[in-house]
Amino acid sequence: MSEAATLDRLDRAVVNAFQGGFPVVERPFEPAAAALRERGVEVSAADLAARVHDLDEGGTISRFGALVNAEAIGGTATLVATHAPENRFEEVTDLINARREVAHNYEREHDQLNVWFVLSVAEESVEEVLAEIEAETGQPTYNLPKQREFRVKAKFLVDGPVADGDLDLSVLAQDVKPTDRETLTPAERDLIVEIQGGLPTTETPFCDVADSLDTDVGWVVETIERFRLEGKVRRVGVVPNHYALGYTENGMTVWDVPDGLVGEVGPAVASLDFVTHCYERPRHEGVWPYNVFAMTHGRTEAESNERVERVREEMERFWDVGEDDWDTLFSTRILKKTGIRLAERAEANTE
Repeated sequence: MSEAATLDRLDRAVVNAFQGGFPVVERPFEPAAAALRERGVEVSAADLAARVHDLDEGGTISRFGALVNAEAIGGTATLVATHAPENRFEEVTDLINARREVAHNYEREHDQLNVWFVLSVAEESVEEVLAEIEAETGQPTYNLPKQREFRVKAKFLVDGPVADGDLDLSVLAQDVKPTDRETLTPAERDLIVEIQGGLPTTETPFCDVADSLDTDVGWVVETIERFRLEGKVRRVGVVPNHYALGYTENGMTVWDVPDGLVGEVGPAVASLDFVTHCYERPRHEGVWPYNVFAMTHGRTEAESNERVERVREEMERFWDVGEDDWDTLFSTRILKKTGIRLAERAEANTE
């Protein structure tokens, strides 16, 4: 995990202002810089682009660009939990990490289910891949696919300008109409592959993408905006490295919510601004009793505990939460983090 970065006023303005809602226009840094100047941060388009480049290169942000919604592109992703015994921990996790289908893998504090990984497949069967992992490791796996999504909005703010993070310049994009197509054209597939790792940190990122694809920049900005409206792109902006911003406490709170209340509880918990992800997932009888997951992050252990308590207080509004009705699993190690295999998933979903 990286150490917290040292940020000046402009760095903080960029991080707060552009975690979403970056303008999808041919020269986006001009209106972005103008919006910062209106907030009292003097910067030119060229200097803003250069600063985003520096933050990207320095690791303060993970990337700049479109955050692609892998599930809307094609294929399947699911969360899986398993147990790695202490005397075989490295052996079991090495076998899991060696699988190309495993995108992220974390060690979490739990007596039984101490290894949590994201499995991403293009055309393969999740069940078949998990059966192979079980045969290789000798450990049972517990598939926890998302059943309902209440929130996916990881926003990590820092002290400084635009402290509320409410700057949204997505309205500057051209007016386009979404489609109901689930498959991709070959050109759309190529665009997804080109932008999945981020946009160039230049004053003309969309023009640069168009040049790489030998296509028209108007089509690039129109398609990315349409993807945003269709849900194929969640947002466009900077993606912070939350560890570099000091958010080192990563707590996955899990709750055994009465089935009839999930539809009310999920949106209520998701409305808490510090909750970055909130889902309904299946229980596994006798092993895993929890059906609602809410992810929180804090800069200190005290802040993290306070936020977990606020989630519990929100839950208490709906039912009498007992001590056995919830838990918090803190991550202790990142075991693998390579990202979703979008290229394969997009290819499999191309008409």
